[in-house]
Amino acid sequence: MGKRVVAGAAAAVAVAIVAALWLWSSAPDYKVLFSNFSDRDGGAITASLDQMGVKYKFSEGGTAILIPAEQVPSVRLKLAAQGLPRAGNVGFELLENQKLGTSQFVEQVNYQRSLEGELANSIQAVSAVSSARVHLALPKPSVFVRDQQKPTASVLLNLQPGRALDQAQVSAIVHLVASSVPELTPSNVTVVDQNGTLLSDTSARNGRQLDPNQLKYVEALQQNIVKQVESIIAPIVGQNNVRAEATAEVDFAQVDTAAEMYKPNSPPEPQAIRSQQTSESTGPGSQNPSGIPGALSNQPPGAATAPVDGAPAGQQAAGTPSAPTSKNATTNYEVDKTVRFEQKPMGGIKRLTVGVVVNYRRSIDPKTGKVVVKPLGAAEIAQINELVKQAMGFNQARGDSLNVANAPFEGVDKPADAQPEWWKDPNNLPLAKDIAKYLFIAMVIAFLWYRILRPLLKPVMKQFDKAVEMPPEPEPEPEPDPDAELHAAHEAEQEKQVIIYKSNLEMAKSLAQNDPRIVANVIKEWLGAE
Repeated sequence: MGKRVVAGAAAAVAVAIVAALWLWSSAPDYKVLFSNFSDRDGGAITASLDQMGVKYKFSEGGTAILIPAEQVPSVRLKLAAQGLPRAGNVGFELLENQKLGTSQFVEQVNYQRSLEGELANSIQAVSAVSSARVHLALPKPSVFVRDQQKPTASVLLNLQPGRALDQAQVSAIVHLVASSVPELTPSNVTVVDQNGTLLSDTSARNGRQLDPNQLKYVEALQQNIVKQVESIIAPIVGQNNVRAEATAEVDFAQVDTAAEMYKPNSPPEPQAIRSQQTSESTGPGSQNPSGIPGALSNQPPGAATAPVDGAPAGQQAAGTPSAPTSKNATTNYEVDKTVRFEQKPMGGIKRLTVGVVVNYRRSIDPKTGKVVVKPLGAAEIAQINELVKQAMGFNQARGDSLNVANAPFEGVDKPADAQPEWWKDPNNLPLAKDIAKYLFIAMVIAFLWYRILRPLLKPVMKQFDKAVEMPPEPEPEPEPDPDAELHAAHEAEQEKQVIIYKSNLEMAKSLAQNDPRIVANVIKEWLGAE
């Protein structure tokens, strides 16, 4: 009885260990359903999960809800149909519950809260943004121009772990907020992340720094020049035998020039008279007052007297002044005038610098069969130089520079690196982990069977074999029975039962040898029944 108890306990422990290993190997993989949620949203989400019968657990910090990975998409859709999580950002739905008799101040505050919530929800649509908060400073309108103020905005972003925003995405968020608020300019929008880093740089928007689009344009221009140079030289020297780099100086200044020039037309240049005016006038003479001051000197002059006899014609009498004469002449000449207005677009190339390195030519020696490396000739270098100039758009007046060098490349003639062995390939690491896990489970099961269960079952099986192989007791000679036929039938039935018993016994032996687990379960049931 003690051996049976020990054997049953050992079998139970073995079954428990195997079950634990199986549960460990088949444990579901939990993934994040939602993270960084408010307490109200967390309670509503867990209540919905309990109603749906979905198993869940919290992360170590309690900031995320984890559920089995295969249920994440369906559960998210079901919770979204219920409006979860609400995320705390209230949009224009806040205005739906407006009460009668609300003051104008409360209406303005609700409108501002609604606008901030809508902007925050729009910004959260960016994949790298986990949550966002928007603060708007909307000044009161004023009828006086000097008292008018522009609105400002501040945006606080909580980014996803390990994610970052580039300058183009920050600029997009700035323009999104500026376009949603009347009279709000991009320069009055400030964007900050959860670490307190200022993402929106106003100096770049004011033109003191290069715009990211300008840097991308320069990079794309340089890559295009390199691609053109390599594509035109590769057919001559080979695909991997040419390297090129380009540096472009681009002028992003937008210049508007207005010039007004006058052409001199003084001799010996020909002159063109536009207008000429001459005037001449003659008037009576006027005698200044003279004499002794008094009443007589202030009287007007008397009447003119006849000329003296014998005086020459045209000569006035003595004491009478001559009449004055005035001449004026004005001449206007045509003046040459040239007015020129010139507008230079931004993005013009100021200077290009291109460097090209061509590998030595490789050929096979017909005698030795080895690869022979030799430099290119002067004619080939000159030809490559001309082709590169045509491909890059060389302009000597602009100050462009080109340098073509012929040098041997390191590593071109070396054989490619051999592929790593399959056990060294990192892509096979997950498969190796799964194989190791199941191999460990198989080793544990084999250890339990050969070291624990099998030694415990050996005595039982020996006793079972002895009991089966024991010959039956000899039956007493039957007394003569008048009913011989009945006895014969009874004996035939007994022989039939013996044959069936032996057949079942052989079947039990074969089953014990081929599948001992069934025998162990039968013995366990026997022990439990006793």
